Parts: sequence; structure tokens; C-alpha cells
Amino acid sequence: MSKNITIPIGPQHPALKEPESFSITLNGEKIIEMDMRLGYNHRGIEKGCEERSYIQDMYLLERVCGICSHSHSTCYIQAVEEIAGLEVPKRGLYIRTLISELERIHSHLLWLGVAGHEVGFDTLLMYSWRDREVVMNLLAQISGNRVNYGINTIGGVRRDISKEILDEIMKTLDVLEERTKVYINLATTEETLIKRFSGVGYLSPEDAKLLGAVGPTGRASGLKRDARAEDPYAAYPEVQFKVITDTHNDVFGRAVVRLLELLESYSIIRQLVKNIPDGPIAVKAPRRIPAGEAISRYEAPRGEDVHYVRSNGTEKPERVKVRAPTLANLQAVVKMSENAYLADVPIIIAAIDPCFSCTDRAVQIKDLKSGSNQVFDWLEIRKMGIEWYKKQGIDFSNKRWNLDSK
Repeated sequence: MSKNITIPIGPQHPALKEPESFSITLNGEKIIEMDMRLGYNHRGIEKGCEERSYIQDMYLLERVCGICSHSHSTCYIQAVEEIAGLEVPKRGLYIRTLISELERIHSHLLWLGVAGHEVGFDTLLMYSWRDREVVMNLLAQISGNRVNYGINTIGGVRRDISKEILDEIMKTLDVLEERTKVYINLATTEETLIKRFSGVGYLSPEDAKLLGAVGPTGRASGLKRDARAEDPYAAYPEVQFKVITDTHNDVFGRAVVRLLELLESYSIIRQLVKNIPDGPIAVKAPRRIPAGEAISRYEAPRGEDVHYVRSNGTEKPERVKVRAPTLANLQAVVKMSENAYLADVPIIIAAIDPCFSCTDRAVQIKDLKSGSNQVFDWLEIRKMGIEWYKKQGIDFSNKRWNLDSK
């Protein structure tokens, strides 16, 4: 008789803030295997973009994720501007970058609070979320909104930023930096946190690279990958910062990376405020974008965000594709869970800072003969893709990442 048991976590569970299904096979308290199932919160945003204008899509894509709204908006807009051949004024780029780093601070402070909450350290949650409120208030002063800022427009930004607000940002950064240093000291000296995070959710550098881990998840396993440095955009070519990495390869390392990244964000914002140029904040953009396609990369707080846009010369895009960082990191969660304890599952999942709403996908194809709908899983979709390319004269079946590879 097998000693292994399989239990479900989700799609509705107190440890999950969004619906997702995890099937966990246990031997006692130890995890033998984990299986994930996506698709509980599909909103059809990509398809919705095909039915709306480029400007409308910008606001729709902001709602892919409330915490990373500026990330998705900017990533999309960069692709559209590349197709249209628009050159955004420098002041507009500086404002975009400033909000990008404020959003990173807001996101990392939110994560720090959630991480503390998942291991029963609610005092850390209260303190870090208090500071997060300060950042959200700054974002509201700049854009008019605490969430979904609506600051971007095709060709630049919608609002300028006054000297008074810039001065307020600089004063706030001094306070936040002192408090962040307290959190760094706490995370690296508090015995309870160290023991609760260390060795949990282990992900080797080799596995992180193989599984395509991005953002703090990958950098905490030693991968020095950051789109801001690898493929600079907006005002990042004009600022100096370090790509933070760590070699603990666990939840503790992911906490260290995010905390040290806060200090880098403070430094980047100070440089932006000090050197922000005068001039216009946007250029006029056409309603009809010329035919073409572009891929845009953006370093969101959770990791690399990728948007693909294809235009056909009309007021609406022909295709918009979003690869959010959570989708890139989910495969690593299964690896992190190997030989872990059941009690560690909430913090292992939380350590990638997941956003399941911006991750889920659904594919439904209508059978023209029978008139019925059929849902295809990933392996079936891959097989269909290989067969389709074969008809075009391209054979991917002998590649190492084909259906038979592990």
C-alpha cells in the first residue's frame, strides 16, 4: 500500500489571493510532486485588444495587473512607438522611468509585507505596507491615481511633473531609505525570519536558467539578468545602477534581492530628479499605426515583461501578445517545491510574487464539421504548432525542446 497521498490546494484557498490549482503529492509532510493547473481567471484581454483602438488598448493593458499597471502600459506603448517610428521627448522618458521605479518600490514593499504575513510575522506586514502607502500617495500626486496611473500616451506621457512634487519625492526618499535599512537589518539578523526563509524553495542557478526564471526569482539564484541593463529603454541608458544578485538560491535570497533593489531604486530616482531635462513631454501620434510588428521588453518588479504588437495599418492592432513575468516563473515553483514541506508551500509560491490574473491562458477551437468547441491542452497545442510549421516547410520536431523533451 502506497504511503503517498495527493491533496489539492486551490483553486480557492486561504493561502492564495487569486484562484489557481495545485495538486500536491506528499509522503508524510514532504512534497514528492507538484502539479499546477492554470485557467481559473481568464479575462480575454489579448483578444479584447484586437477589438479596440491603440489608445483604448493602453488602458485595457494597464488592467492586466494593478500592481504592475505602468509596466504593462509602458511595455505595450514602446512596441507601438517603435512601429510608428515615434521618438519620445526626453522629459517624457524621464517621467516614465520615474514612475517605473516608484512602482517597483511599491511592489517590493507589498511583497515584503506578504512574505512576512505568510510566515506569521504580521508586524513586518504593517510596517512595510505603511511605507507602501507613502509611495502610492506620491504616485497619486503625479498621475492622479494610486493604482492604474494612466500616465502614458502614445508618444510620451499625459502629465508633466512640477518642481514641488519633485522636491516632495526627494524628501520622501530620505525617509523610505532609512526605513528600508531597518528592514534589511531585520531580514539579515532576525533569527525567526532567517530560519523560516533559508533553505526553503531551493532553486539552483542551473535550474533557474533552464526554467527561464526572471526578475528577483532568477537573480536570487545568481542570474544577472535585468532588461534595464541588458536592453536599456526609456531613461535607463542615462542612469547608473547595480543589478542585484544573490547566491542563496532560496526564499531568503529572494528577500535580500528585493530589499537591496529598493536602495537601487532610490538611487535611480534621485538621479532622474536631479537630471530631468526641460522640454515637451509628448509628440503627436497618428491614430492609424503603419503596418509592422515589434517586441518590447520591460523589467517589471516581478521580472521581464514582454509585449508583442502587430499592426495592419488600421486604428486597431491585429495582434497583441503579453508574456507576464509570473508565467515565466511558474515552472520554477514546481522545482522549488521538490523535497520541501507542505507548510512551506505558501511562502514558496509567494516568493515569486505571483499574479495569476495576468498569467492564465485559454485556447478554444471550434470544430467546423461538428460545430462543437474543443479545449486543447499545452501538449496538443505544441503538436498542432509543429504540424502547422511542417506544412510551411519548417520541421521543428527534431529540436531538443520538442514534445518528448523534459
